[in-house]
Amino acid sequence: MPRLYLIRHGKPAATWGGHDDDPGLDSTGQDQAAAARDFLLNLPEDQRPRRVVSSPLARCRETADPTAQALGVQVEIDPGVGEIPTPSSLAADARGAWLQQAFQGDWREIKGDLDYDAWRRQVAEALHHRGDTAVFSHFVAINAVVSLLTGEDRVVSFRPDHTSITVLETDGKSLTLVEKGREASTGVL
Repeated sequence: MPRLYLIRHGKPAATWGGHDDDPGLDSTGQDQAAAARDFLLNLPEDQRPRRVVSSPLARCRETADPTAQALGVQVEIDPGVGEIPTPSSLAADARGAWLQQAFQGDWREIKGDLDYDAWRRQVAEALHHRGDTAVFSHFVAINAVVSLLTGEDRVVSFRPDHTSITVLETDGKSLTLVEKGREASTGVL
């Protein structure tokens, strides 16, 4: 069955609670992106990704670039695997507090102007047709998929570390979790 590699972006130059709402990678993140590329290129030929998809945000695009260059393909940008949407009424500097509150609850409890339980299903649906693909995404989006596949309702069902690689399989209609990626060893996201 075709495999999907769901990869959290490398360490960004600023945190999600900082002033830059679209930071690129810092030097550690760039090293992590190279390590993710090396891991993917060293997979057996029949398991190696053929396509590279990224969230539109800089930290994901910059993490995806080394893999795409090594495979000789373009990075495909897909907002469907992007960051969790912030409520439109929320001030930019309140995003961190909003996320912290969301992390404590279940998908149906997140306060905002959309149905976040439906959003997590949309993230998973964006992956169904993407076999043999490396998908570079975000902590919450990866949790959306993993929580759905494991039947968890908690927003944070596991803590993927930077460039953690979660392996999925797809038949084109549904997803199966093969292996969760490496988890972060600290509480800092």
